[in-house]
Amino acid sequence: MSTALVRPRNRVIAGVCSGLAARFGLSPNTVRLVFVVSCLLPGPQFLVYLVLWALMPSE
Repeated sequence: MSTALVRPRNRVIAGVCSGLAARFGLSPNTVRLVFVVSCLLPGPQFLVYLVLWALMPSE
């Protein structure tokens, strides 16, 4: 498990899901799928994504 939370260069849209996947040792597609499914539920998922996009540094 990586210790840094950064957006990698090989990214789709903003790279937030790829960065989270690398940090926790998961597949980026798995994290993307979990995010898309979670957007079907009520909550601030999209706002959290935007905040992470703004705060996570690029690689």
